[in-house]
Amino acid sequence: MKILITGITGLLGSYVAKEFSSLGEIHGLKRSTSSLRLLEDADFPIHWHEGSLSDVDSIDQALEGIDLVIHCAGLVSFMSKDEDRLFEVNVTGTTNLVNAMLYSGTKKLIHVSSVAALGRNPEQKTVNENQKWVESPFNTKYAVSKYMGELEVWRGEQEGLDILVVNPSILLGKVQDERSSTSIYSYVLKNSTYYPKGSINYLDVRDAATLMRKLFEKGSWGNRFILTNESIKYRDFFNQMALAFGKKAPSKPVTDFLLKIGLLALSLGRSLGLTKNPLNKQTAMISQQDITFENKKIKELLNYPYIPLKETFLWAK
Repeated sequence: MKILITGITGLLGSYVAKEFSSLGEIHGLKRSTSSLRLLEDADFPIHWHEGSLSDVDSIDQALEGIDLVIHCAGLVSFMSKDEDRLFEVNVTGTTNLVNAMLYSGTKKLIHVSSVAALGRNPEQKTVNENQKWVESPFNTKYAVSKYMGELEVWRGEQEGLDILVVNPSILLGKVQDERSSTSIYSYVLKNSTYYPKGSINYLDVRDAATLMRKLFEKGSWGNRFILTNESIKYRDFFNQMALAFGKKAPSKPVTDFLLKIGLLALSLGRSLGLTKNPLNKQTAMISQQDITFENKKIKELLNYPYIPLKETFLWAK
């Protein structure tokens, strides 16, 4: 079996490549400027295809002889300046891939979406795979782009593709991986004082890759699965992180008043070019919200033993 992975040089893509390497021949679509650092320890050959999801010809060439596509490529950003790029990568790029697969005859696609694509509602405390998208002030442009990208994937299923969609929560890799989701470690490493009052849903990136392989081996086509370990208060999350890292945990909750002051200061700092902090009104509201993304569906199917948070932090540091 020949497996093409988009986003293979990214955090999840690199772990997925290692997890699926025992199942077939790994092919990777990458840009000429992509760093291969996260794959330096790979003990299997990778057949490289240079191109991008914006270049349809390069997708067509990469798909020749491919049996399975794992679409890990995507852009994560909460900066207003990246709005156009979000839709270019997460929507148009996914559309190009789906269309190329339909044209080439490659039938099987595992699509990595996000829990953000399920949408958030200020009145809803739990979300599962049956969630219907509703307009909400809690839905960021990133969330909208992932939702729209998913629509293209399900359109591909209607036109003949075998589809498996996974919606990961925040992925925890190693500090040294230096990818977007691992930046959360800097909050404790920099001895921050305040913690959000809401909850965080997380998953060890190694669990995410393993779960994707197990779902593939189960032949779970036509399904969507939330990939997450648990929902935990930010205070408890940062306390466990600080203990593992030998740091002082944030000790003061962020009040609504402090949040307004902080947002005002960040807005001024961004206008003066003094900061690139992505916190804005939407992400601030989300960080104060208690929400649980349920993993009941995948638990019932696989009965998978998740890596404990303490072990993830010790490994991550």
